[in-house]
Amino acid sequence: MKIKKLEFQSESKGLKRIIQSQSFKRSVLSIIIGAVIGFGFFYFTEARHMNAFSFGDGLKSTLIGGFIGFFVTNSPCARNQC
Repeated sequence: MKIKKLEFQSESKGLKRIIQSQSFKRSVLSIIIGAVIGFGFFYFTEARHMNAFSFGDGLKSTLIGGFIGFFVTNSPCARNQC
């Protein structure tokens, strides 16, 4: 009868493990892409018709785009759970 030696490997814990995960990287990338698309949509549609650039409206469009990018990546259907 042979007994194999059991080796334990410590797993990385905490924030470092979350940041290095593939799903976190995909979420951050989709948030950035959504924010850029949201700002582009604002710039090419609404900002051209305004006389002065409105920081608040641009920020709103950027945040909404980032949220949509986050939602598309992390929705239940994106994880095959719908």
